[in-house]
Amino acid sequence: MSQEQFDVLIVGAGLSGIGMAVHLQRDCPGKTFAILEQRDDLGGTWDLFQYPGIRSDSDMHTLGFDFEPWTEQKAIADGPSIWNYIHRIAKERDIEQHIRFGQKVSTAKWSSETALWTLESVDGEGHRTKCSARYLYLASGYYDYDKGHEPHFEGREDFGGQIVHPQFWPDDLDYSGKRVVVIGSGATAVTLVPSIAKKAAHVTMLQRTPTWYAIRPSEDAIANGLRKVLPDSTAYKLIRKRNVLLQRFFFNRARSKPGKVGEFLHGKIREALGGQMDEKDFTPPYNPWEQRLCLVPDADMFEALKAGDASIVTDHIDRFDETGIQLKSGEHLNADIIVTATGLKLAVAGKIAFDIDGEPVNFADRIYYKGSMFSGIPNLAAVFGYVNASWTLKADIVARYFCRFINTVEARVGDYAVPTLPANGSVEAEAAFDFSSGYFQRSMDILPKSGSRQPWKLNQDYLLDRKILLKDPIDDGELVFHQAGQAEHAPPVMAAAE
Repeated sequence: MSQEQFDVLIVGAGLSGIGMAVHLQRDCPGKTFAILEQRDDLGGTWDLFQYPGIRSDSDMHTLGFDFEPWTEQKAIADGPSIWNYIHRIAKERDIEQHIRFGQKVSTAKWSSETALWTLESVDGEGHRTKCSARYLYLASGYYDYDKGHEPHFEGREDFGGQIVHPQFWPDDLDYSGKRVVVIGSGATAVTLVPSIAKKAAHVTMLQRTPTWYAIRPSEDAIANGLRKVLPDSTAYKLIRKRNVLLQRFFFNRARSKPGKVGEFLHGKIREALGGQMDEKDFTPPYNPWEQRLCLVPDADMFEALKAGDASIVTDHIDRFDETGIQLKSGEHLNADIIVTATGLKLAVAGKIAFDIDGEPVNFADRIYYKGSMFSGIPNLAAVFGYVNASWTLKADIVARYFCRFINTVEARVGDYAVPTLPANGSVEAEAAFDFSSGYFQRSMDILPKSGSRQPWKLNQDYLLDRKILLKDPIDDGELVFHQAGQAEHAPPVMAAAE
């Protein structure tokens, strides 16, 4: 089996992977790299998801890269616009030539003897390929590309219509004039309902639990105005900074004054619905920002509700039957199509089987280091974006940090460095996320942990992380530097049990 060797391997050619490639070109010139992408095109999420109305769930001035201004009129952009943005960057910066498409990475093995990661991947025809690198960057996202979360529904096989999960939307699905029930109340459902309602006979959003919604215009008038009088890059930096500060303020306000924020959000919904609002459909059993807020640009879902093209039902499912869904309240929802917008299934490290010097790696036994690396794992960084802000804010600074890391290791004439927990047990393991969202709660047993103090604590604060990742020294005493072939590679993995 042939084996290529690079300085850096990147897994995933979505926002995070393309962003890392650009930062690598800029901050580590001369380093060779390749991107391994399991799909046949780049774009990640924005290539996979094709359901009607797909769009960003945060503004593009923070979801866009820090090095590439977003210049379109809409700040809440549709999926194809984001896909084009990623493609343009990859093409203009000559990144496409570095991408190996159709390569699903199955194993990643680290050897302290050679100080190399060796990855094995398989293509669609079953052919296996190996490649190795000194440094490994995981940009594979956080959810399972192969399957979504599908809860069991009694009688599912009895339904006479079509059942669709948004992650695998059929190209030929025709919902014109059809009765559609969308199960779920998260970002996907809120996107689907107003889009489908334009053609369907009627759309019902069936929710077990209400969600907090935030209404905002899809266009940012201030950003569009600034671009008329300032260079694109200058306007972008100003709006990006403003949006970061506003989002941070609103999140902290929600945590400190949840009742006030809830009243504010309810007021906007009531206004969008023309003064009428059934509180049971819009009052979750948790406070704002204990789960991610659902963005409703231009109040489009509420416009569909007000027009009578869509409706919301808050109830529990008893069973599916031939003509629709029987609810526990006794109500029956007739349906020709049922869309199970029931959520994502999380996956850690792209479902790759890792081992270090022959020992399997369980990421649930590891603690985050600076929100980007893991205890006891050498020369590896991974991106898990913010829950309370745009994904790319985190991806940008993790990429820049890992370039600093690479340059520091090289400058020390070293081969690798390992985030190493103190032997005195001063760092305790904690749950990495304090959000109550179902996809987190279902996945706690596979997720890495947060530590009880910095730099082991996973933060949801972009400004704090900017300091830690971009300003604080790389050689902070928590990294242990090694030469290839050193016998002493046995750093502690987990601190005191959670």
